[in-house]
Amino acid sequence: MKMTREIFEDYKKKKKKKGVSNFYGFDTFLDPGCPITLMGAFRDNIRYFLQECAEIEEYTVEGMPVWCTFLVHKKKGVVIPLYTIEENVKSSVRTYCDHCRCAGWSHHLVSKRKYHLIIPADSEWKKHLDDGVFDDQAHILHGLIHSNGYGHLISLNGIEGGSKFLCGREVMDLWDRICTNFRVRKITVEDVSKKHLMDLRLLYGVAYGHTWFGRWGYKFSHGSFGIMEHNYEKAIEMLSSIELDHVIDDFRATNRSNVMKQMIVCYRDLSNTPLITIRDLLRFMLAVKSCISFKKEPHVAAPVVRSCSSRYLMRSAAPNKSAEKEKSVRYRKFSNVAASLDSRWPVRRLEYTAEVIVDALREKREENRFGSCGMSRQEARDAARLHIGDTGLIDYVLKSMNNVIVGGYVVRRAVNRVTRVLEYTIQELRNCDQPEQEKLPEPVQDYDANPGSDVYTDVLFLNNNLLLSFAESDVLSLAVRTVLDSKQFLKEWPFTDDPDDTMFRFICCVLPSSLGLEAVFTKGFLPGELVEVPLHSTIGDLKIAIESAMRDTYCIMDNLMVTDIAGMEQMGDNEVLFGIIESGSELWVRGLGLDLDSELRNEGGSDNWTVNCRCGARDDDGERMVACDICEIWQHTRCCGIEDSEAVPSLFVCEACSISLAPPRAQTSFEFGHYGSAAPVPLESHFGMDMIY
Repeated sequence: MKMTREIFEDYKKKKKKKGVSNFYGFDTFLDPGCPITLMGAFRDNIRYFLQECAEIEEYTVEGMPVWCTFLVHKKKGVVIPLYTIEENVKSSVRTYCDHCRCAGWSHHLVSKRKYHLIIPADSEWKKHLDDGVFDDQAHILHGLIHSNGYGHLISLNGIEGGSKFLCGREVMDLWDRICTNFRVRKITVEDVSKKHLMDLRLLYGVAYGHTWFGRWGYKFSHGSFGIMEHNYEKAIEMLSSIELDHVIDDFRATNRSNVMKQMIVCYRDLSNTPLITIRDLLRFMLAVKSCISFKKEPHVAAPVVRSCSSRYLMRSAAPNKSAEKEKSVRYRKFSNVAASLDSRWPVRRLEYTAEVIVDALREKREENRFGSCGMSRQEARDAARLHIGDTGLIDYVLKSMNNVIVGGYVVRRAVNRVTRVLEYTIQELRNCDQPEQEKLPEPVQDYDANPGSDVYTDVLFLNNNLLLSFAESDVLSLAVRTVLDSKQFLKEWPFTDDPDDTMFRFICCVLPSSLGLEAVFTKGFLPGELVEVPLHSTIGDLKIAIESAMRDTYCIMDNLMVTDIAGMEQMGDNEVLFGIIESGSELWVRGLGLDLDSELRNEGGSDNWTVNCRCGARDDDGERMVACDICEIWQHTRCCGIEDSEAVPSLFVCEACSISLAPPRAQTSFEFGHYGSAAPVPLESHFGMDMIY
């Protein structure tokens, strides 16, 4: 426990100097009243928390202040640092939020501040956070919450993800207490968790009717490829109701018949209750698994959550790697990386941006032959902006550039040992630098163990051979794909008002007509803001409080002036609120002074782009898309018949534009290659088909 003793010693020194006390019990931290009680809006609660329960660090991350709170885990005998980083959007290189875009919140106004709550990996507890902290997927916990109370769980890694001390359930309990006591509004998570190569959202969905995150109240938010909630629920219902006796009958004609029958009989004998359906079997097997100690295999462990903006995880090279290890690094062609990314930009634009960045790095190296030839993220960004105006595109490409080949150069990203700043460097491509052939893992079909001897092996067999491989009915195959294409889940903390409190609380929403926000509201209404005023306040006081809350929260509302409150237009500003309106009501306001020309308007960015895919998607859902070179409308590559392993064609014309350019003759059946192999869309009518079981 050397690490723990060193942290305690550092803490004692700080306490002697400043008299601070920011150590709390891990299991009870942010239980009601422990250590503080928070009643206001998130934007105020987070500030009060940092003031009372955190100690500001002596360093910054990309110029952003960092606070630390220590959590003592008595059972494990460790002290865990919980960092909070306040990111000022106006001075940040990450202006827009990719997570909001994938969650369907691209129409939300850009919040002024983002708060990152991070517990680093065990090995990083004694180190300062560096400039690559926001891109690191190895954090035990990384949550991001905007100042309006909407946020995202970005990464969570317990024992399976490499932690020696914390399991995923403990970390998730802590995160849920943080969100509840800070009074957040909504939190999303993109569930792509895997264990032993199994997608847990499919396994847990069939076994329990919800994902692993469903234990904490996370529910279906929206699916990719136009999938709606009723599609998802119907798919779960169909898969979980498959009867085991029918499974045995249908496997008789296969070479896995004996194994499947033995497995079902084995677990039926172990169970005290009848196992009728696949849900009964999987739920019992998972319960048995939790009671049996087993040896974890590190090569199958995977992070529970990953960022939505990248299909493949790319980590910075560690600064202490030996030269021999550096020589063994495998590189990828950026063109292949770009083709696999979930990007709203065409691949050729990504490639051009990468070439511009490499040109800037090459010029920097030629100018500083005997000095540092690396460029920080901000320097690379500024150099690229001389040629490219879309800062969102530049940031997206920079995030994807690490150990990639662009032209005749290898681009690396690592933290400078001296300055501790994340830098990009290049070197000429050598013969020994061979591009890595990236392949996604394929399900293992072999099964050699005896049923009942290893529960995980048995569950893996059922997952691969029943759920994934034996869904010979079109409707069951479609149900499996529907579940796997449903990745976005959400938890909402509804607004509640205490009738015995001495404050009026309202949810205040902006009306689009008075502020010129019609274009902003095309994709949905903006979230309202929680506003508090004392019971003796007047209508004028309420207007001032609304202005203050909106100005404090959103970038384009710095000069907002509230002119009217719906339903109170005929009342004077001096009239007292008590008796006019009930606390907890939703109020609609009109006003003036919004900066609608600002680039910091919507979280989806300032670009005007339209999604209109055949699957029904009308907004970016985080999946890979391609834009037609004629109408510039975006569609999913998969819906256009382009496999994920294929590169997007340099010239792409959608079906509608193809028909308009070359109408099919009456006597000829003309099919377009991109659409001939398009996968079927999970429509509600498909779920009316008869099941084979």
